[in-house]
Amino acid sequence: MNYWLVKFAPFRYSWQKILLHGKFEIYSVRNPQARNNLKAMQLNDEVLFYHSQEGNSIMGKMKVIVTAHQDPTTDDPKWLSVTFEPVETFEKAITLSQIKETPELANIGLVKQPRLAVMPLTKDEFEIINSLTTD
Repeated sequence: MNYWLVKFAPFRYSWQKILLHGKFEIYSVRNPQARNNLKAMQLNDEVLFYHSQEGNSIMGKMKVIVTAHQDPTTDDPKWLSVTFEPVETFEKAITLSQIKETPELANIGLVKQPRLAVMPLTKDEFEIINSLTTD
């Protein structure tokens, strides 16, 4: 099993819309590193969903239900999409400031590569982030 963090602006597609529709297909990812991360995702991988640009918080947890496939917003075959299903809504969103205040998370992509939309996490990083929901 792999662990990931996916960022998306809530004015484009929010956590509330994911819950309403029961799934989320990430689209329009045009960074090669993020695309390669999408390509590496496997069924049932665990994914944290982060509201970027507004709110800057992790809203909940998802799992991969459809692995990498053609991005529906382009005909260019090099760009990919992945579909997720919501698993858990965090009672209290995990803020970027909480993450930055946690020394064990100083090297995650969210901190080191803030423009990257799709990034891997280690199991330990994933568990540390999940533990912040109880703080």
